[in-house]
Amino acid sequence: MEPLCRADQLCVDAAEGWLGLGNHVEAFTELEQVSEDAQQHPDVLRMRYNIYAAARNWAAAVDTARALCQIDSDHPFGPIHLAYALHELKRTKEAWDVLLEVETRFPEEFIVRYNLACYACQLGNLPTARKWLEGAVEIAGLNVIRKMALDDADLEPLWPEIKSWRGD
Repeated sequence: MEPLCRADQLCVDAAEGWLGLGNHVEAFTELEQVSEDAQQHPDVLRMRYNIYAAARNWAAAVDTARALCQIDSDHPFGPIHLAYALHELKRTKEAWDVLLEVETRFPEEFIVRYNLACYACQLGNLPTARKWLEGAVEIAGLNVIRKMALDDADLEPLWPEIKSWRGD
């Protein structure tokens, strides 16, 4: 994919700056200034997703992530964030299905396995959740996953086990 022209990149950068300051409204305003031709560029769509997520507009985030899955299918951002937005909409089974379908395409992305563990846990399948957490640990390391998992309410049913894990 061609890089954005300078003017469009400046709009994306400004949107990122506003988002970093916690102002998703101004970030959205900046992103709307991107040229019509670039509105479907992956960099613009990723920023749009981040703005919708900051605004907790999960339905719009789903639509944006779906577009990313089609336009930039070789990048894990689309399916990871599509699944996350679906989960936020309490459509966890759909989130599970999205990631399960792509997990072999992104073998080095620990977050795919980690999120599959979260979704399995929320769907009541603790043995499967454990399996996916082990896969995430193999990629990112025990300490990284342990810290994340103990801060993640989706994995609360497994916290007693996770607390007993001992470091790398």
